[in-house]
Amino acid sequence: MVRRWDMKTFMKGASILTVSAIIVKILSAIYRVPYQNLVGDKGFYIYQQVYPFVGIFIVWTSYGFAVAVSKLLASSQSPGQAKAMMRIAFVYLFLLSITFFGILTGFAPFFAEAMGDAQLTALLRVSAYIVLLMPFLAILKGNFQAYGHMVPVAVSGVGEQASRVIIVIIGTWLVVTSGASLYKAGEIALWGAVIGEATGVLILALYYRRTFTGNAEPVCIWKTIKELTIVSLSVSASSLILLLFQLVDSFTILNYLVSMGIGEQTAMEIKGVYDRGQPLVQMGILIATTLALAIVPLIAHHASKSNGRGAVPFIQMTYRTAFLFGCASTAGLMLILPYVNEMLFETREGSFTLIIFSIQIFWLSLILPLTAILQGAGKIKIPTLLLAGGLMTKGIGNFMLVPLYGITGAAFASNIAFILITVCLFVYFKKIWAIDLAPFRFYGWLFIATLGMVILVLPWMLISDGYLFDQLPTRLSATVIALTSVVIGAVVFLFVILKSRTMAEREWYLLPFGKRLAGIQLRLNQRKGE
Repeated sequence: MVRRWDMKTFMKGASILTVSAIIVKILSAIYRVPYQNLVGDKGFYIYQQVYPFVGIFIVWTSYGFAVAVSKLLASSQSPGQAKAMMRIAFVYLFLLSITFFGILTGFAPFFAEAMGDAQLTALLRVSAYIVLLMPFLAILKGNFQAYGHMVPVAVSGVGEQASRVIIVIIGTWLVVTSGASLYKAGEIALWGAVIGEATGVLILALYYRRTFTGNAEPVCIWKTIKELTIVSLSVSASSLILLLFQLVDSFTILNYLVSMGIGEQTAMEIKGVYDRGQPLVQMGILIATTLALAIVPLIAHHASKSNGRGAVPFIQMTYRTAFLFGCASTAGLMLILPYVNEMLFETREGSFTLIIFSIQIFWLSLILPLTAILQGAGKIKIPTLLLAGGLMTKGIGNFMLVPLYGITGAAFASNIAFILITVCLFVYFKKIWAIDLAPFRFYGWLFIATLGMVILVLPWMLISDGYLFDQLPTRLSATVIALTSVVIGAVVFLFVILKSRTMAEREWYLLPFGKRLAGIQLRLNQRKGE
């Protein structure tokens, strides 16, 4: 039987995973910037066309299947049952990985043609190798998580991402300087993902010790397979949604742009400009991702107590924090995006499209924690169906809007789909918890804080761009303006929020670096006797 552990140990493990996930997310977003700088917009397009295939299997395995395996082991009644479940899970995942590997390699020419670029075939075949690691990664991670040993899982995640980043950047630089094609650079980047995943498996294997002894006991094979499949897809659905949206874009945008009469090479570069939005959104939803990771064990622990009312304070805190930082991140990025675009990607090309694209941050900042809250309470079927409906909406939106408005239409389609998901999630959520998530004054002070940020940052950017830094090289000037604007905007926004006590001190303590913010809030309000 899997060892049980108390809530304190469980929450400590969740905290370790949360910190490692933040590091992984930051690395995942940041490495795309130097990569784009090395290969340009066309090279970035090449990588982003194929990456969703890789990313989907990484998330499905390292998050979905790992959680499913850990739940199975945690529910086992004896070491023999656990051993049998592990065997069934490994064989099932092994067969799945072989099947997907065969599909990706055998149908790579078909997928490449469907995306409008036959030269992507070799990259798709490289990406297929990552699925062969599925059974090893899921079983090892699931085993550690079932035992509450989160350090190996955290170290594995960071090690995997760090090795990927190193290989991608160094390998791409060597390929580009040697004069090889951009498609070859894309292959190297994807090999980086494969080798990174293998590194993660190796780290877990080094930590691993034989846990189960004795003979396997009979368990229902089909019941085990059914639970593995349903749980893995359900718990990873919200994490997969952004990648699935990218996959829709991979199969539609280039084809629609070419059908509009745009030359193929130009269309590839335009798609590369559109793809600049991905790392920006990833960084923008960092707080939401953190909250989603942290809230599941809290809700799962409290939802069963006092008819679930024990979870209400955590739900309200999560919603307010997600709304607060989602609004701040979205408004701030939209405000300074032309300068951020040039700072990171060398030009301001496509800034209007990226402004529309960045609105996704707000919707995802609500979707990720809401689905996590529902997941923690055991409500996974309806949110998964809603996410699937949003994916269909995205596909229809691209079909209708990209031929009319190009990549801006694709950005609008994503936002329309996310709005639909968000609204439906709120309706379903209210049926489960008929509670007020935030008082009216919360929204009022949030509006004032956002307005104050805009009123101060906008004139600063205009004066800086027109007079203060206009003699600097354009990219350096954009960097200075973007960074100073971030500082000014953050200071103004947080000052209003902290001074108004929009969030209580005890709520700040539940966030990374929240202790410092709570301390500042106390000092700002000392005169009020707080």
